Amino acid sequence: MGAPVMCEPSFTDSELDEHIRSALKAAIEGDFDYYNQLVAVMYRKERLVTEEVALLVTCLKAVTGAVRYIDITHHRSLLVAISGMSLWDYDTDVMDALVELLAHLASSRGEYVDLCLEMLVINFMPPTSPSSASYFVDLLKQSRGLTKKNQVLDRVHSTLLNIARMSPVHSPRKLEKIVIDRMPNIKMKEHVFIETYVENMLRLLTGRISEFVGSSMLLFAVVDCLRDLDVEIDWSDILKDDFHKGKSDLELETFEVPIDHIQQDYNEFDWESLIQRFSGVDVARKLDNLMVLVFEHLKTSSESGHLVQVFETLLQSFRITILTAYKSKFCQFIMFYACSLDPESCGKKFVSMLINTFVSGLNPELRMSAVSYLASYLARAKFVDISLIATILESVVNWCYVYCKEQVGDINPKAHKVFYAGCQATMYILCFRMRQMLAIPRLKLQLLHMHIDDILGHPLKPLQVCLPSIVEEFLRLAKDNHIFSLPQIFADHGLLESEHSRAFGGMDRLDVFFPFDPCLLLKCDRYIRPNYVSWSMVRSTYDEEGTSDEDEEEDIEACADYDRVGIPIAGRARSSDEDAFDLDEFDVSLDKMSITPGDTSHKFGGSVQRFMQMPSKIRPSTSPESL
Repeated sequence: MGAPVMCEPSFTDSELDEHIRSALKAAIEGDFDYYNQLVAVMYRKERLVTEEVALLVTCLKAVTGAVRYIDITHHRSLLVAISGMSLWDYDTDVMDALVELLAHLASSRGEYVDLCLEMLVINFMPPTSPSSASYFVDLLKQSRGLTKKNQVLDRVHSTLLNIARMSPVHSPRKLEKIVIDRMPNIKMKEHVFIETYVENMLRLLTGRISEFVGSSMLLFAVVDCLRDLDVEIDWSDILKDDFHKGKSDLELETFEVPIDHIQQDYNEFDWESLIQRFSGVDVARKLDNLMVLVFEHLKTSSESGHLVQVFETLLQSFRITILTAYKSKFCQFIMFYACSLDPESCGKKFVSMLINTFVSGLNPELRMSAVSYLASYLARAKFVDISLIATILESVVNWCYVYCKEQVGDINPKAHKVFYAGCQATMYILCFRMRQMLAIPRLKLQLLHMHIDDILGHPLKPLQVCLPSIVEEFLRLAKDNHIFSLPQIFADHGLLESEHSRAFGGMDRLDVFFPFDPCLLLKCDRYIRPNYVSWSMVRSTYDEEGTSDEDEEEDIEACADYDRVGIPIAGRARSSDEDAFDLDEFDVSLDKMSITPGDTSHKFGGSVQRFMQMPSKIRPSTSPESL
């Protein structure tokens, strides 16, 4: 088929516009000759030569000048052809002509707004057809592919902004719905396509169009995507084969994997090797990349002074999406990172929400999840003021004290599971923060006035229900520091594992849920680690036996100020008590990071039972998905 007569280069712009209008009018009357030729031009995209590109640009511009004559019923084939064009398939001349057409089409009649918005959103990522996908995956690995990406997306977002300005009442709401409805399936094998799409969603929240687009729905959708990917991760993909070799049973005690055959080699847990394992898992790598996009979005929001507003939406999303997902492993670190950017505002709001949920909530599992998050956050967040930690710890202890005063009877893990969760959270926090609190006189006095002895010595016997590895570490610290009057049998002997330590966690195993255990995602770890308290930091202050009193005092001081390890905490006022402990940073190898204790009850309860020895350190756990 030759070139349409209406598009011959001898026509002036005004003459060409007239021919296009005539073709559109003729199609309504049943004459499709020139109209069909015009539609055919819109479908041509493969290996266009210079003349064909010029023809396509000319026709697009001519249609732009005649948009008021387009009828949604009689010109459906033309609209379908236009909507099937992808900016990714053309050079910048065609891109410019096409987005100009979309902007004019959307402004001509309200009935075309949805079509134009949907076409622009489709261009959030390259064409996904089998014939195109592999080409663009390879292209985006190259510098010219990134140039193409920027050319496309800059035009997409500028056009969306133009449409939003022309129709500020309806188009933003429609755009949000289209963006969410068009989100690619998380199982799409082309990682880069999903990442590009999410990148565009976040760009809507930070670009000039953000004043027209509400952030709640889009940010909720991103967090939902992270959560869905997170729960897709199967621990069996990582914890297999030679990874078990040379690892002690205690080092793997919370990984739900067969461990009877594991060699009893107590070498230091190689944390980096586990991170490398995760980087080789498809779903984990996809989650890692998407979370980095969210981290960068939060960082940009912080730098522009909008983090507090973004955090309000993020906090609401966390309560609905993540707090209830008891199998989440890493997506919760978006909260950790956001709080690290603004501990005074975002951090305190996060803590307030968690403590209020624990103290006043109605759903027992949600309350247990909240106090698990609270304990893990207060133990791990380097940027949290130790005075705040003491205050929140006292709130947890007070609730437990009031609760147990009203109870009679003996151990009942299921009936009193929220109480046991609070007791375990108390001991967990103190495993990390006891020495730091004892190093500041006023906080030591505050700690000693808490009713910790009363709740742990109550007939409900939390020391026999909570995780033995946490209980034993706590008791060892309490005995070494001569605080708390606890039953002597627990202070002097290892604890016998019992069915109680497994019962109160329920089906979701909230008894072994420590949501801020070290992040196994390679790229995310770089954002989290500078603000993170690893167990090796705490252990290094008292792990060696036989230290002199002088050494012990030095160790206490070394633990006194986690907030100053690695990074400065901007804008945080320090008390005079804390200023007394302005010491050198920890000299700790984060490559030998060891993490939260876990449950070992699957190794007990049979015909052979044994006492666990008091652990020299809290052993690794990552609260596996299978729990």
